Amino acid sequence: MKIKFQYFTTTYAIQVHDNIIKESGGLMGIKDTGLIDSTLYHIQHELYYPDIEHKLTHILFSFNKNHCFNDGNKRASLALSVYFLAINDLDFLIDKFIIKMENIVVDVADNRINKELLFDIISSILYEDDYSESLKLKIINAKINGEPI
Repeated sequence: MKIKFQYFTTTYAIQVHDNIIKESGGLMGIKDTGLIDSTLYHIQHELYYPDIEHKLTHILFSFNKNHCFNDGNKRASLALSVYFLAINDLDFLIDKFIIKMENIVVDVADNRINKELLFDIISSILYEDDYSESLKLKIINAKINGEPI
């Protein structure tokens, strides 16, 4: 059975970002609306992003790394990923996702965690109670050495 995913708009992403900046501080403004449009367009292509873990990875990684906003890109990447979980009836994973991803978004921004490792982390959060020992080692190695094992 094919899952019918729900998506959000560029306008919504901008509103979320603006609310984050108003609440927690930072520089308002958008650097590149096209990068927002592109991310949200691409996750709708089932060939490249067929499931929730691929879509979430792309949302979090792209909003984090593309710097489409003047400030708050890490915060926006996490908030928009959480919203994507919510609109796709996965609210029961939100608390766990936020707790596990809170520091990971910083490591992604600092180039310590690449998209492949981020995918493994997100998949683990979605489907496992805790990270496997091998994933823990990859995360530790990435944090220490700046690259996964």
